[in-house]
Amino acid sequence: MLCGGSPYPPRRLPQVLVRRRHFVAAGTETRRANSKVAPSSWNAGRRPAVNLVDPFLGTSSFADHRGELAALATAACWTVSALAFTEAARRMGSLALNVIRLAMALGLAILFEGFARGEALPLDASAHNWFWLSLSGLVGFTLGDLCLFRAFVLIGPRLTLLMMSLVPVMAAGASWGALGEGLSAWSVVGMMLTVAGVAWVILERKPLGAGSVVHASAAGVLLALGAAAGQAGGLVLSKIGMSDGYDAFASTEIRIIAGLAGFIATVFFGRAWPRLAMAARSRPGMAYAAIGACFGPFLGVSLSLVAVKYTAVGIAATIIALVPVLVIPAVVLIYREKVSLRAVLGAILALAGAAMLYR
Repeated sequence: MLCGGSPYPPRRLPQVLVRRRHFVAAGTETRRANSKVAPSSWNAGRRPAVNLVDPFLGTSSFADHRGELAALATAACWTVSALAFTEAARRMGSLALNVIRLAMALGLAILFEGFARGEALPLDASAHNWFWLSLSGLVGFTLGDLCLFRAFVLIGPRLTLLMMSLVPVMAAGASWGALGEGLSAWSVVGMMLTVAGVAWVILERKPLGAGSVVHASAAGVLLALGAAAGQAGGLVLSKIGMSDGYDAFASTEIRIIAGLAGFIATVFFGRAWPRLAMAARSRPGMAYAAIGACFGPFLGVSLSLVAVKYTAVGIAATIIALVPVLVIPAVVLIYREKVSLRAVLGAILALAGAAMLYR
């Protein structure tokens, strides 16, 4: 009763208790002021969100470039996840891998959201958020990633990620049609360069042995195109779903939930439960899936949002688009793949075209 207010006038209390009441009240106000949290958040009964980025980056000598560093870290994470998912898909199959890795990513997202926002699930989202973000999850995760991981198996991570350089081009075209966002002449030139760089690499024919020739399979290229279209469509739908300023991390969680539901429905109607159970028993496959889920849907997406927060979207997107270039030394070291000068120049040309989209 002393801290919350006494029913007796102060003059009726002993002076020791009166002094104690003022001391406790002053101490409470001091703690609230030091916490730098608005009083309304204390009264709302919710734990305030925890900023996990500013305390670390703010003390770094690279604080002025935190957005660029986060974007570079995103590209590195997505390179690792692509290689891990390639190995997992070869052991588990693309459908089983997608179910398992989204389930892992959802678990990580629930833990993160519960700690950072005080809400493990996005129950504060509106019907608008749920509809468009769920649709984004079905298009981007269910349809797009189903094609993506099958393409990893058929044409490998290098060519698949190079095809994903077309995502900015497709996203720009989709946003022009759906959102009315204009395209400058410079952007059109950038699109043409990106398409030319990708086509230059894809159409390369490498002699193997005496007289035999290998090149990217048509099925693998079409699946990679489908993956790029799915990711581009998912980005545009996500922008519509977050148009009211809804939290980006919670939006990602909604997309994961919808994508996982889509894959579970695919497994159910396709009667693929035996394959899923068999894949879950593959220890190497589960290990690679866990690595990919950590560096891809969880860390990679989170760092990409940090990058967009601290630097211009165009700069962040351009640095993140380094993935097709970063994966080249990885496939040379891991898979002993012989990468021609034409492949390197084509990847750089595609990256330069993607950068021109944001001038």
